[in-house]
Amino acid sequence: MHAFCVPSHYFYHFKTNKWRSGRVAEGEITQKEFYNEYWKKGIPLVFTEASRVWKATGTFTPDFFRENFADRPTNVDGTDYTMAEIMDLVEGKDTSRKVPYPCKYHIRGSLPELAGHMDPLDLGYARPNWLESRWFQRGNWGNATELFIGGPGGQFPYIHIDYYWLSAWINQLYGEKEFTVYPREQAHMMYPDPNDPWKSLINDPENPDYDRFPLFKGVTPYKFTIKAGESLYVPFGLWHTARSLTTTMSVAYDLMNAENFMPFLSEVWNFRKGGNKFKAAAITGYAAMAGALCKIEDVIGVQRKSDKA
Repeated sequence: MHAFCVPSHYFYHFKTNKWRSGRVAEGEITQKEFYNEYWKKGIPLVFTEASRVWKATGTFTPDFFRENFADRPTNVDGTDYTMAEIMDLVEGKDTSRKVPYPCKYHIRGSLPELAGHMDPLDLGYARPNWLESRWFQRGNWGNATELFIGGPGGQFPYIHIDYYWLSAWINQLYGEKEFTVYPREQAHMMYPDPNDPWKSLINDPENPDYDRFPLFKGVTPYKFTIKAGESLYVPFGLWHTARSLTTTMSVAYDLMNAENFMPFLSEVWNFRKGGNKFKAAAITGYAAMAGALCKIEDVIGVQRKSDKA
């Protein structure tokens, strides 16, 4: 396996095997250009300044959360923590136990006071996003906006692709995080878990067991770092993982529209077909109808409100 560190101003174009600009500042690209050149083609992109319009930028710090949400609870791998406990752990003030990762808070459910800190949620680029429509607000389709908190060295426990074939928008608001992504044409080398095909069986990509995963020798992962104030678009179906280089905080949410709707719809059925078949068919049918309505709304130019975390 050969890993490449991506230069700060480049990202690999997986479809043409060429390098192309992969970091853009505010005003360097329009939403239409982003959609046509990156979203539709499945190419990751880092926005270096887009989230500066958020109140969260420069506000979300460990002390901010200690002062305002110290007792707010969450659970990581079956263990309960308060916000204050998590901040002490990720900053190294509490060294008595292992630092959990990833620590997550569902903003709408656990930190609703923060919704106004991320307005507009789509930053003028992450649209159209059908998960913001009234049709998809009615169900649990993976459309959560979450606060991720990590400490130095904290690493996602497995390589994965996002559920429901959703794309992801990750806004780094404090500290630095390293992402590793794998070309789509190498997906057959990623050894998905038969019981959970969204995650890889390879639990230590830096020191893989090549006897067990011989194809992984041929992968060419690309590593890059996003810093506070930068936002990352991760296309649907792209295997990736991440680790914190420092104490980190980021806000992430999911994206879905016509580009990934059909694989999304297929997974709505796959997730539910093991239970009540009638209920699974009804939910999948509703999702199909909702997608058709969203497509019509896009054609006639309906603007969805992007202020809900």
